[in-house]
Amino acid sequence: MSEATHSDLGIRATGMNFGIVAARFNETYVDALVDRCRVYIEEAGGTVTVDRVPGSGELPFAASAFARGEFDALIALGLVLKGETDHHNHLAHATGAALQQVAIDSGIPVINGIIVVNNEEEADARTLGSINRGLEFGRAAVEMAHFRKTWMKNHQ
Repeated sequence: MSEATHSDLGIRATGMNFGIVAARFNETYVDALVDRCRVYIEEAGGTVTVDRVPGSGELPFAASAFARGEFDALIALGLVLKGETDHHNHLAHATGAALQQVAIDSGIPVINGIIVVNNEEEADARTLGSINRGLEFGRAAVEMAHFRKTWMKNHQ
């Protein structure tokens, strides 16, 4: 399991608005992602709106709806746990591609925070444990919102 992460550039999110769409399926794990992501963004000075959908498969639609709002970046949070079939891989690929399409079509950064794991141990480590993916998704959203605002200001 990779514990690699990107560095914190110390970017402030003051005056920025972030939307989090999160799955209710695997709720304990996703709640931890939401909490850790929200804390990072709010400590950086941003505001956060959270809404929930049934599962990770519904996140692209919810992100597309959120993209019509006044957000500087969006974060889609979910956790897909491997079962007896390879459904988790199909779901991961489909939602990842759809979330990228929402970002491209809307011009708003969308952070794919759908974690795909093989077992409960990996889920615990990435959401509740020392591998703080929620913080990483929040950090990525702040950085991309900053990139978008800076790039647009310098290229209009």
